[in-house]
Amino acid sequence: MKNSHAKTMLWVAVLAVVALVTAACGGTGQPSGAKDATSLNLKYAVITHGAAGDAFWDRVKSGAERAGKDYGVKISYSSDADVAKQSQLIDSAVADKVDGIVVSMANPDGLKSSVEKAVAAGIPVVTINSGIDQWKQFGAITHIGQSEDIAGAAAGDRLKQAGLTNVICVIHESGNVGLEQRCSAAAKSFGAKMTNLQVDGTDDNAVQSTITSKLQADKTIDGVLTLGGQYAIDAVSAVQQANSKAKVATFDLSDDVIKDIESGSIIFAVDQQPYVQGYLGVTALYLKDINGNDIGGGQPVYSGPAFITKDNAAQVEKFAKQGTR
Repeated sequence: MKNSHAKTMLWVAVLAVVALVTAACGGTGQPSGAKDATSLNLKYAVITHGAAGDAFWDRVKSGAERAGKDYGVKISYSSDADVAKQSQLIDSAVADKVDGIVVSMANPDGLKSSVEKAVAAGIPVVTINSGIDQWKQFGAITHIGQSEDIAGAAAGDRLKQAGLTNVICVIHESGNVGLEQRCSAAAKSFGAKMTNLQVDGTDDNAVQSTITSKLQADKTIDGVLTLGGQYAIDAVSAVQQANSKAKVATFDLSDDVIKDIESGSIIFAVDQQPYVQGYLGVTALYLKDINGNDIGGGQPVYSGPAFITKDNAAQVEKFAKQGTR
């Protein structure tokens, strides 16, 4: 029921956005009866905590840039996993007098001051991905992402349905409250043994080695839940290296994850649809500028969770190959 509710919320939000953009635009694609976005020369800064080359954040970037192209606004994308440096990126965007900021908040406390300064400067802020519990308090106009509690609980339910009894939950970013929430919610709904395993997400070889060592040390582990697509690939290799029979499940997608789902090496992936987060983050700012809209009705707009299994992997594969899923 929770997963169904999240999907319903997503489609309601998407349909509302499409309806608003369609109503605001004439046949030429330019706003009719609202401000002309082209003449305004709008510029939005998208600032995330993603590491360079991370497939998930590449999809967020692609979504934001596609929205910018569709709406005729300039998008400046930057990221830094260091919260202090990410905060500086926000401050720089404010100094550049951008028209809006989209920001992910893996460490909300570390970004609070900078986000509030942006809001105080009259710059609308939309949070995406992380920060679902703090966006309103910091003054953002909405949040685009998934509820980590809902998504984690849904993942835990599926692990239980798979008959697993001893699972490790692999956390690849130290201090990321969203990842910790996923594991906590998954553990509660799973109802059996689940242990967090901290790894260095900047080094795939280290991730694989750490998971391998854990599986070799405890032969009763029958499941590995990773919180990012690339780490699922590491986990599959670790299971093989450790001669373990553990099943792998993950959050987030990549082309390789889809292939492993189809082959049975990964039993499911939780898709929070990062392309949607980037696209709708920019859309929220655009509608605010051209028509004074605030989407979400004071509530976050859910981009997931959606589940990818062997049953529907082929349908998603073509989008994963083009880097949008």
